[in-house]
Amino acid sequence: MKKIELNVLTLVLGLVLLGCGGTADILSTPVENIDNTPLKVTDLTEDEMKTWGHLDLVADTIPGMSVNKAYDELLKGKKGVTTIVAIIDSGIDIDHEDLDDVIWRNKDEVPNNGKDDDKNGFIDDVHGWNFLGDTYDEQMEYVRLLASGNTAHPRYLEAKAELEKEYNEAMGNKTRYEQILQQIKQSDVAVAAHLKKKDYTREEVNAIKTEDQTLLQHVSVIKQTYGFGIGTIAETITELNDAIEYFTERLNYHFNKDFKGRKNGDDPNDFSSIFYGNNNVKPIKKSESHGTHVAGIVAAERDNGKGVNGVASNVKIMPVRAVPNGDEYDKDVALAIRYAVDNGARIINTSFGKYYSPHSDKVRDAIRYAAQKDVLIVNAAGNEGIDVDTKDVFPNDTEGGKEISDNFITVGALVPKYGSGMVASYSNYGKNNVDVFAPGSSIYSTIPENEYKSQPGTSMAAPAVAGIAALIRSHYPKLSASQVKQILIESGLAIKSKVVVGGNSQDVRPFEGLSKSGKIVNAYNAIIMAAKMSKVN
Repeated sequence: MKKIELNVLTLVLGLVLLGCGGTADILSTPVENIDNTPLKVTDLTEDEMKTWGHLDLVADTIPGMSVNKAYDELLKGKKGVTTIVAIIDSGIDIDHEDLDDVIWRNKDEVPNNGKDDDKNGFIDDVHGWNFLGDTYDEQMEYVRLLASGNTAHPRYLEAKAELEKEYNEAMGNKTRYEQILQQIKQSDVAVAAHLKKKDYTREEVNAIKTEDQTLLQHVSVIKQTYGFGIGTIAETITELNDAIEYFTERLNYHFNKDFKGRKNGDDPNDFSSIFYGNNNVKPIKKSESHGTHVAGIVAAERDNGKGVNGVASNVKIMPVRAVPNGDEYDKDVALAIRYAVDNGARIINTSFGKYYSPHSDKVRDAIRYAAQKDVLIVNAAGNEGIDVDTKDVFPNDTEGGKEISDNFITVGALVPKYGSGMVASYSNYGKNNVDVFAPGSSIYSTIPENEYKSQPGTSMAAPAVAGIAALIRSHYPKLSASQVKQILIESGLAIKSKVVVGGNSQDVRPFEGLSKSGKIVNAYNAIIMAAKMSKVN
């Protein structure tokens, strides 16, 4: 399932009802200076919020990746070679104004002639492939296990308990959001009527003076709503509606043992059949925005005066649709990895995951295949705020506690504020199974139909790192996937201070213990290290 959470979930859950250049030195930002960086005491500006992942820790006191610094000081005037980054995800809006010029084009395929011109087994795969066909909604993997009726499965009872817990939580949250939404709507109408205008401001609300106790209650609700930090009241209402839709879908599809979502005519347990789906890589509906958002983080057209700058220039995005609204099938993931590798991708982004994986061996085989073909996979750590050294999350590159390849890097998420709270409360972590951290919360990027939105999740942190990997492979194409992984890990900024873990203020640990590297990814240092390593080679 897509590793993302709605903005409103981090802000409202837990609240009561109204009444979240090659000559510089490696680590040119010295370790001893990092933890002495002053905390930013002022709120980020609107522009900083939209670009914070590209900013510099020391210059801006924001834990970004120094992307702008890398372009300004190391990459100015340098183009590099075109690098293909495959996005295995939901559909991608390949016609988006900020993506249309960076979408991969299969030059060996004649569009829409109904033939497999390049003889790769996929007919008319001009811009990638869609292994889901017309599928959109799907069950969770553990619900599929329960639906199979295999009571002898070693995780059957665990899955049964998890479904009961998740179903009840989703039902409770849906009810709570509906109540909150109703209260906000009622108060919005009352305040708008008092001010005689629908589009009022926070300042106008704060200036209301009245002895009417009912109106005062409505004013209090609106003030608290502004406190969520989402934006206008209309934007908050939209977020709440999205949250209600999310939990409704969880109840109707994700947790429904009788639901059959697969619509591509394929048996997900039969790995002998590999050519299925279609060539439509676009979203089925506008709300299928995850893949588009991820693609924009990697490579939205830079400096075109529109929307947002992606991390990497001179990149082509290869869309591979394999992640539904629910848990992905292992077969689709394994074949999506192989498709991307066979069609020229040098980097694959996998911003999805689950905790049950009946064919995890097949996915690991695909990861090994990617390693053999020198393809780097950048993976999101997950959004449950847990230690993934103690609980498996799939896909992963470990078997029997040992890594099976050297081409797989897993990324945790940071928030845009340096200090003890810099690790996103939802981000998974693990000294052995998470490699690095990168900006992941409030990441502004593309969504379908030429729109843009800020979204949180390790889903957003992974493509940030994939973008830096693409920069390295573009400018230093002789470096291997293993070397690029090494650079991303070793060139990051080491943080020695302690941070809050899992959003629990009572759980404070050294940042260096939350990942293998103990570092946050840094584009500037990565380019410097890549230049030096390239000369050695």
